[in-house]
Amino acid sequence: MAAGDEELTLLGVVGSPFLHRVQIALKLKGIEYKYVEDDLNNKSDLLLKHNPVYKMIPVLIHNEKPISESLVIVEYIDDTWKHNPILPSDPYQRALARFWAKFIDDKCVAPAWKSAFIVDEKEKEKAVEELFEALGFLENELKGKFFGGDEIGFVDIAGVFIPIVQEIAGLQLFSSEKFPRLYKWSQDFHNHPLVNEVLPPKDQLFAYFKARAQSLAAKRKN
Repeated sequence: MAAGDEELTLLGVVGSPFLHRVQIALKLKGIEYKYVEDDLNNKSDLLLKHNPVYKMIPVLIHNEKPISESLVIVEYIDDTWKHNPILPSDPYQRALARFWAKFIDDKCVAPAWKSAFIVDEKEKEKAVEELFEALGFLENELKGKFFGGDEIGFVDIAGVFIPIVQEIAGLQLFSSEKFPRLYKWSQDFHNHPLVNEVLPPKDQLFAYFKARAQSLAAKRKN
């Protein structure tokens, strides 16, 4: 399904889980768009123009109107194209989905990143503890095949970061013994045909994370 006469452009960097959140949402809706690859080490004028506040990808430009921040973009997509809903229709369930998506960003993303890429063993150990605590909450919240029930929903899309980190870093963030529901979810989600179409090969994911880790390490030294 095309966006008709509408102009839809997505700025991103291949390998970024935040970009892939948006791509999964667009794929779920069957919306066609123009993709523009950026370079976070040499940010384009287009990115700086359309996201002058954070200067980060992803940015969705819809009829010359930019929207930033991956989960905000996913909600915008869901509000703009009503078919194949991503968020629940019930107000309470929508609020819960937003809560758990924010929980993933607040409590899972940073410790997952540190668990995979921080060299200092004490910091890594602390990050793993924080991550396991957060994953315990998600384990208890997961009631069906996906957080969205039988189909991929908002929380599943938000959680794409976790199986990606597990995949590229070779970490056992959740095993079938420690977090059986999350383990099955990660397998089902990662192997879903729609997600498979979006996620790039492992080497491209690894290249993105390696570049980001090197960039952050360089900033710490400065």
